[in-house]
Amino acid sequence: MPPTRLPPAEAGADSRRGRFLRRWRRLALIGTGLLAALALARRAFFAGPYLPPQPLPNVPVVDLHCHVAGLGHGGSGCFISPALRDNWRFGFYLRAFGLSRAELEREGDALLPARLSARLARSRHVQQAVILALDGVVDAAGNLDTNRTEFFVPNEFVAAACRRHTNLLFGASINPHRTDALARLDRAASHGAVLVKWLPAIQEIDPADPRLEPFYRRLAALGLPLLTHTGAENSFTRSADDFADPARLELPLRLGVTVIAAHAAGGGRTADERNLDRLARLMTRHTNLFADISALTQFNRLGRLGEVLRRPEFHGRLVYGSDFPLINLPMVSPWYFPLNLRLAEMARLSRLPHPWDRDVELKQALGVPADVFARPHRLLRRP
Repeated sequence: MPPTRLPPAEAGADSRRGRFLRRWRRLALIGTGLLAALALARRAFFAGPYLPPQPLPNVPVVDLHCHVAGLGHGGSGCFISPALRDNWRFGFYLRAFGLSRAELEREGDALLPARLSARLARSRHVQQAVILALDGVVDAAGNLDTNRTEFFVPNEFVAAACRRHTNLLFGASINPHRTDALARLDRAASHGAVLVKWLPAIQEIDPADPRLEPFYRRLAALGLPLLTHTGAENSFTRSADDFADPARLELPLRLGVTVIAAHAAGGGRTADERNLDRLARLMTRHTNLFADISALTQFNRLGRLGEVLRRPEFHGRLVYGSDFPLINLPMVSPWYFPLNLRLAEMARLSRLPHPWDRDVELKQALGVPADVFARPHRLLRRP
């Protein structure tokens, strides 16, 4: 009896099913092999935390590096250049705060620090956060140049938010090239500023400029630390990265200013040398130089936290900061540390719902010492 032949349509479908199943079997075998290889590699190269984890300190933890922004709604005075406002990053930034543009338009920019304060109040570990103003570029006459300024958060907006929300601390920002820079500095101090924030590569400030000496002397006299970005800057459309060279901080350090190098100069090179190495060398000469650890758990800076924790130049000089809202975005995750944390620990940390608690416990699990979390409380100016 001749074999039964399937109709052409059924034979074609059977052939496609066979190819589909064979393809998936091959993919499953490849996937299993890759997982096995990763498991063996993890077993071979697992190093554990950078340092032995310690309990958190018995003092209030302060986050000294936290950002806010605004679009000018509600008379805030904030603005963001069209290039940055229309960039895809800005939508992620607002979502990290749990906000939309429509809400800001309807309720005003003050809603953003209010949401930040409410979320911070639910943290088990962090009691207060320094929210940072950001001055703009200044023209030759000493006035704000809105054509060259991409991001502006006025001191008045931040100071007002900090008066309304007691768990927020006022981080002022003053471009020292303003004609009334010293008066602005005195006014910021009288309104409760705990530090002054610079982004030299964006604000076009050369920290080594000798014309800034009066500004530095006033900073030192007021006891206001200078939190200044060091290393390459990639969040703006243009950046004069030479101004972010840590070596250019020699002048304020010599004049007695407490300087905190943001992100521990964790990116870029100057004069064919890593900025982190340039900062480490400066640490050996100045006891008033510190570095914050904000952004050092981001996937684009993996390994930098371990390096600064282990290098002797940074012992006793590191300061806790989060770089909020970036800790609430996918660029930071416990799953990026499979060679330092056990699977159960990564899973536990990833389930923590609160961004500050997740950030603190991740850094603690990686070996950030207790004194790093306690140091902002001691360094910040207290009104």
